[in-house]
Amino acid sequence: MAKKTVSPYMTSGEKLAGTIFFVIYLVVLPFAMTPLFNLLEKLLEADISASLRSALCYYSCFAAAVLIFRHFLANTSRRFMDNLSVCCQTVVVGIVAMYGLNELVYRLTRILIGNQTNLNDMTVSAQIQGAPRTTLLIVIFLAPFVEEVLFRGLVFGNLKDKSRTVAYLLSCALFALLHVWQFAVERQDMTYFLMMVQYLVPGLVLAWAYDHSGSLWASIGLHAAVNALATWAAWR
Repeated sequence: MAKKTVSPYMTSGEKLAGTIFFVIYLVVLPFAMTPLFNLLEKLLEADISASLRSALCYYSCFAAAVLIFRHFLANTSRRFMDNLSVCCQTVVVGIVAMYGLNELVYRLTRILIGNQTNLNDMTVSAQIQGAPRTTLLIVIFLAPFVEEVLFRGLVFGNLKDKSRTVAYLLSCALFALLHVWQFAVERQDMTYFLMMVQYLVPGLVLAWAYDHSGSLWASIGLHAAVNALATWAAWR
């Protein structure tokens, strides 16, 4: 009987291309998007709204993620179908844990960060008011997919077999950094990095969802559900 081959977690090409994409997404895009679209407006001699800019950016990131990680996504999709009930249970438990822990951490960290405004949340709220459909598409579907593929699939997934502790810590820290660092640089206020604390719980729970379920679709679904609930609560 022929020995059954075990499919690798990610191919070497996925790891290399994914790492390059990750650096671009985390470091380059926050500052490169505006000048790139300004140049595109001049070339096309047309105005591109802020909502359309965001949509085009995230559509591009979504397409890049699918193309780069197609082997990994196929594997994690099969795992999702094989463990459907576990994945669904994980999403439900994750939502409860996310809100419970978030409330606790929020109350504790108010002492640390005071009444400092979360500019990431303000930016999303303003975009929803200006272009609700486009922003909801990004916040609920595109962003969760791209971020889970990168932070949980690429970072956490490739580190967990070497050190689960490092995988959790690094993926959570980078996920938190994504949401605050550009605002700290733009405002030249390094104290804004303290806001990272508010994103450590989501990063931890999302990594747990992937780790526990064995499929990235559980963390994608959890991320999308939490964003949808947060948006609904903001609109009530």
